[in-house]
Amino acid sequence: MQKKGELSVINKFFTVENKIVEREIIEKKSRFIAKVVRVNSEEEAAEKLAEIKKEHRDARHNVFAYRIANSSERFSDDGEPSGTAGVPILNILRGESLENILVVVTRYFGGILLGTGGLVRAYSTAAKEAILASKKIEMKLCSEYEILIDYNYYDILQMNK
Repeated sequence: MQKKGELSVINKFFTVENKIVEREIIEKKSRFIAKVVRVNSEEEAAEKLAEIKKEHRDARHNVFAYRIANSSERFSDDGEPSGTAGVPILNILRGESLENILVVVTRYFGGILLGTGGLVRAYSTAAKEAILASKKIEMKLCSEYEILIDYNYYDILQMNK
């Protein structure tokens, strides 16, 4: 039985192509720049997040959510009111059944407060647009094996490819 907060083991899942897709929206003078990045581990997600934060070091917020197949999921509101940014993005990833994906939405504050509902809408819209612009692909988890055999059996192994 699966415990609360525990991820179930999956053998195939959907992710996005291995390229960064970016979309931008403007909401009451604030810029929301969403980036979708395929990642294979928490370490890679942390590296990509650090790169994006460095690229947008003058931004007010770099909100993120990621999911790693059979491993973990994380999010951060990065200073926005609790539950208004990272959780909505994570819920989109869950709803789309996407794994091995990092979504970062960078906000450049435009001087007008959006309120909690406005923040949820803006972060969700930016993330959805970037995800929709990404090409989804199906992945199957498998194992790689090394087989050592006598050279006399090599032809037999080749026939069974």
